[in-house]
Amino acid sequence: MKSPIRVAVTGAAGQIGYSLLPRIASGSMFGPDQPVILQLIEAPFEKALKALEGVAMELDDCAFPLLKGIVMTSDPAVGFKDANWCLLVGAKPRGPGMERADLLKDNGKIFIEQGKVIDAVAAADARVAVVGNPANTNCMIAASQAKRLTPDRFTAMVRLDQNRAQTQLAKKAGVDLTEVKNIFIYGNHSPTMFPSFAHATIAGQPATSVITDSAWLQGPFLETVGKRGAAIIAARGASSAASAANALTDHVRSLVTPGAVHSIAVKSNGAYGFNPNVWAGMPVRTTTPGSYEVITGYVMDDFAKSKIAATNKELEDERSFVAEMIK
Repeated sequence: MKSPIRVAVTGAAGQIGYSLLPRIASGSMFGPDQPVILQLIEAPFEKALKALEGVAMELDDCAFPLLKGIVMTSDPAVGFKDANWCLLVGAKPRGPGMERADLLKDNGKIFIEQGKVIDAVAAADARVAVVGNPANTNCMIAASQAKRLTPDRFTAMVRLDQNRAQTQLAKKAGVDLTEVKNIFIYGNHSPTMFPSFAHATIAGQPATSVITDSAWLQGPFLETVGKRGAAIIAARGASSAASAANALTDHVRSLVTPGAVHSIAVKSNGAYGFNPNVWAGMPVRTTTPGSYEVITGYVMDDFAKSKIAATNKELEDERSFVAEMIK
């Protein structure tokens, strides 16, 4: 059997964490032959740490053969110690009347600390995946604190948007989900993100030749994917947790599977017209476990360029809000 890898998870007792941890421990994320040690990090409050104890009890009671140990802590230096993967799920939620800029700055302080600690104590091969919103900019902030780990080690999740887009196209076309391929997410994990339907295929054919309703593609399709999170909150009275946990599992599994083609948010370096210094969703191909290359060959039409410009503007605005944190 392989040696265990260490997986640190922040916000481990939260709703996403509760859905996520069994997926990691069962092998869904890293494979059925990869043992794991879970390093669970929660806020230093009695209620949160007590809930974390309960989560750990449930993990024990599941008797996962691949789970070789559990660390529970409120100290990031302990939680991220020697971690091979750091899954940054926890973040401050947006409260009533809170401006986005205020949320960015409040969460920025959290991700500054986490970025510094990860860089100092995580394993030499550490990879970081950010889920806590605003995920793209939180990822950028964390990466800006690293001196040892390079920017490509830090990715943010847009896989939930990709999964949502894939399902909507399949339902519209009346085909099995597996028939929809190459639907990639560009830009921010926010309502401005852009699922590039023009490059998707359905049953091997261009999606736009199967779904000829361009008004639907440019309107309701984009709106449904972009505002799906708000629709779920309105329906169930709580944010999407199970689907987010599933998407993070997909995100990491694709990143450890050579040859996988998928969407992640990475430092753009100017690809597709994005500001070189923002983290933007785009298509990548996994090269070796944990490493990837951006696929740059897709040509954008005027509609796509306008959507990318809009989401890039939002990412630039977010960067300006937290400029003092990333100097």
